[in-house]
Amino acid sequence: MNVTTPHIVVHRDAGVLAQAVAARIITRLVDVQAATGTASIVLTGGTVGIATLAAIAASPARDAVDWRHLDIWWGDERFVPTGDPERNETGAREALLDHVDVDPERVHVMRGPDSGLSAEESADAYAAELLKAARPEDHGPVPQFDVMLLGMGPDAHVASLFPGLPALYDTRSVVAVHGSPKPPPTRISLTLPTIQAAREVWVVAAGEEKASAVRLALSDSGPVQVPAAGARGRSRTLFLLDRAAAGKIPSELGRIASP
Repeated sequence: MNVTTPHIVVHRDAGVLAQAVAARIITRLVDVQAATGTASIVLTGGTVGIATLAAIAASPARDAVDWRHLDIWWGDERFVPTGDPERNETGAREALLDHVDVDPERVHVMRGPDSGLSAEESADAYAAELLKAARPEDHGPVPQFDVMLLGMGPDAHVASLFPGLPALYDTRSVVAVHGSPKPPPTRISLTLPTIQAAREVWVVAAGEEKASAVRLALSDSGPVQVPAAGARGRSRTLFLLDRAAAGKIPSELGRIASP
C-alpha cells in the first residue's frame, strides 16, 4: 500500500494546536463535501483530541459542515459500558456531537460490554460495519476515510496499538486488545492496515513528554516498537504538534511553524 511522507506543522502551545486542528478539520470536511456531497472522519480521544472537538463546537464556522452527511468513526475505544467517562465516545459526544445535527445512523460507535458482546465480538461487529460502508472504489474492506485523527502516547502508541503487542501484527481491520499497559486493559482498535487505508492521517501531539516518541515516529523506526511510525495516509500525512512535542525533531526533517 502506498503511503506518504509526513508533513510537520508546529504550533505555539496545546491550546493553539487544538484551535488550529479544529480549523483544519472544518476546512477539510467542507472541501470534501463540496466535491462529493459526503465525508468521513475518524475521531480520537485524549486531552488534545477532545479539546479539538470542543474547539470545533465553539467555532463560528462549524455550521459550514453538513453534519447530516458526515460519517463518524473511532480509531479505538475502551471496552467499558456506554456512557462511561473513560469512553472516547462519551468525550466526543459531550465536546461536539451533542451540539451539532449529526445523523445517528452515521455515528459508528464501538460497542462496549453492556451490548452483550465480548471484546472480540465487538471488534468483529465493527469490522463488519466498516466492510458495509466500503465502496468499490475503496478497493478494500474499509472506507478510505477523508480524515483519520490520531493522538499519540509517550510510548508512541496510536489508537490502542501499543508497542510490541500482537495487534500490531494483525492484518484484520479491527481487533480486540488485551493487556493494554494503559488502563483500562481491554480495548477495541483499528489496525495499521486500516489506518493506512485513510486518505489523510493526522497525528496530533502536545507536551514535552511526547517529544521522544515524535522523534522516533518520524525516524526509520519500525511500527512494531514505534506504532506511530506506521501512522501514514495514502494521500497525506500530517504531524500536528505543539513546540514542546516537536522539541526533539531532528533538524534535517525541518519544521513549518504556524503563526
